[in-house]
Amino acid sequence: MIGDPIAHSKSPLIHNFWLKQLGMDAEYRSAHVTPEALPGYIASRSEDPAWRGCNVTIPHKLAVMEHVADPGDVRASIGAMNTIARDDTGALFGTNTDAGGFYAPLGQSDFTGADVAIIGAGGAARAVLFALSRMDVGSVTIHARNALKAMGLLAGFGLKGQVRGMDDPLGEVDLLVNTSPLGMKGFDPLNVDLSTLPEGAVVYDIVYAPLETALLKQARARGLDTVDGLEMLIGQAALAFEIFFDAAPPRTHDDELRALLTA
Repeated sequence: MIGDPIAHSKSPLIHNFWLKQLGMDAEYRSAHVTPEALPGYIASRSEDPAWRGCNVTIPHKLAVMEHVADPGDVRASIGAMNTIARDDTGALFGTNTDAGGFYAPLGQSDFTGADVAIIGAGGAARAVLFALSRMDVGSVTIHARNALKAMGLLAGFGLKGQVRGMDDPLGEVDLLVNTSPLGMKGFDPLNVDLSTLPEGAVVYDIVYAPLETALLKQARARGLDTVDGLEMLIGQAALAFEIFFDAAPPRTHDDELRALLTA
């Protein structure tokens, strides 16, 4: 896993847990890579045949697209990469498992026609909006600092909706997703009033450090359904693991894995 910051990452715990369960001779590590160091890091890793790839987190999900191949045309679809791996020739390519990881815990529910609010307009938001565009949702409101960027995302994913400021109140939405780093350790808190959300609304926070964010705590106090950041983290990691190691992770051990991650 590469990012800036990176100390909060739980990805090494997840992948190394699966590797141990499968008895595979491999290791998953994290690396602190600044934006300035990203091109050199990718170039140096591409020359190491033992390096199978990496996951990518803030702030590199867009920038990394400039340094690897894009056979699945991720740039045109999601517009952000979170997974870098090797193809059969040894060349590095990028893809995105965030969209699948986001969708996995929602797959048993029907959000057809649902009104959705998204907080943030970065790389993670792109994956979430990509998934929403295939869930036949209703209106999507993006709360973002950059209104033009957010409007471009709605248009790019063919979603109808509107853009509001980060501090603007929420509407009566059925699904709220925080895709920003607000509320994460080392970042500013996320100050959101959930009183406008109806009963039955779902609050989904992709932040996982801390796991019990202020947003989820407020939602649970209201009796709303919640999805924590580990759900998406484990889901996207499972898809990436199979790409890296050509083996399905042992998902029957998810309860044990969650206990490890929350210890």
